[in-house]
Amino acid sequence: MKCTRCLLLLGRSVRAAAPRQPSLLYSTQHQVLRHLHSSPVWAKGQPTPAELINKDDKKNKSLVTRYDLFEQVAKEAKTKATFNKVVDVFIKRDIRRRGHIEFIYTALKKMPEFGVERDLTIYNKLLDVFPKEVFVPRNFIQRMFNHYPRQQECGVQLLEQMENYGIMPNMETKVLLVQIFGEKGHPMRKYQRIMYWFPKFKHINPFPIPQQLPEDPVDLARLSLTRIANDLDAKVSIYQMPCTDITESGEQITLPHIVGIQSPSQMELLAKHNLNRPVFVEGPFPLWLRKTCVHYYILRADPTPPDEQVEEPYDPERCLDYPLQLDLDLDRDLGDIESFDVEDLDEGPVFAMCMTSQGDQATLNQWISGLQQTNPILGQVPTLFRLDAGPGVLQAPANTESDHHHQAHPETQGEESHPEEEPEVLMEEEPRKSQRMKQ
Repeated sequence: MKCTRCLLLLGRSVRAAAPRQPSLLYSTQHQVLRHLHSSPVWAKGQPTPAELINKDDKKNKSLVTRYDLFEQVAKEAKTKATFNKVVDVFIKRDIRRRGHIEFIYTALKKMPEFGVERDLTIYNKLLDVFPKEVFVPRNFIQRMFNHYPRQQECGVQLLEQMENYGIMPNMETKVLLVQIFGEKGHPMRKYQRIMYWFPKFKHINPFPIPQQLPEDPVDLARLSLTRIANDLDAKVSIYQMPCTDITESGEQITLPHIVGIQSPSQMELLAKHNLNRPVFVEGPFPLWLRKTCVHYYILRADPTPPDEQVEEPYDPERCLDYPLQLDLDLDRDLGDIESFDVEDLDEGPVFAMCMTSQGDQATLNQWISGLQQTNPILGQVPTLFRLDAGPGVLQAPANTESDHHHQAHPETQGEESHPEEEPEVLMEEEPRKSQRMKQ
């Protein structure tokens, strides 16, 4: 009996303890699973102290935030040092370099403002922003399917901006590209094309323009006129230097610079010009030197009529490199054309050119007076001025009514206000198109 009672008590205790073991196991497993699955959410959901909250972090991680970063760091001056400081701030902000693509695109747009668009070290520093050995394809399948396309496109865009500004990469650029994208990536292919074509086209321009244009307007005018003339015998003359003068009434006036150019052949053509036919001062005509636009004026004449043209004998030693006439006795085939339909357009001779910062009639009269010292025939030939609206006139639209009133009676006003002018210097008021239609 005692043994049977003991067995019954033992069975009840086992039954009572049996359901408690799975619940304990379930609770321990549940706690482990809860700890593993909910720890990231719990970490994200923790409240942040108010003193550690940054106002910039509340904004969206977009291109606008990158612009704000450049504006905040470079408040005082936009220089190369401040640009490097912005890049260093971004690199130290996050070790994972999150948002590096937007930052690099923003930096490429901001480079002209900081004056570092032609600095190779800055481009290499922007390449260093990319994480290393993350975007390198591991097999041929990743290489075939354009591994990390946004990052590769950003790298190609950086190299294209270097190409547009004429910056040749160096060995440091190649090492960075290999570490970031591998030897078979699209940026590395772009690098290879640049290194192949840049040495071939680097010195192909026979008339190169210096990277830094002269700031002095006289030196800039000398460079521009020499580039237009393309004649080694042409002589540049400075008729007036820019200066400031004070009149008798106490007014302060600024005299513009006048720089002209003329070659011996142009002087010879001007000396043979018919005295009964006028010469024209025309302009301004624009000339772009990189991002700088300058204007020049020319002294020209109408084409010589066919009945007055005199054929000069051909001089075979005039130009040995490019002969002006070829007498070749070649056999012709039945399909060869004996006559050629060539349309010749004679625009008339150009006798001289000049550049000035103030293209009014009084300033150009000083240029003509200076030309008279080496070309006495200008004192006998009538001079007409065909001046278009220059950049200075276009910037002053407030005087339209007075200008219109001034052009209403040009003949009477010219007779009353300028009675002592020389008779050979006239001002042509009608536009060129109407004159050609009348002729």
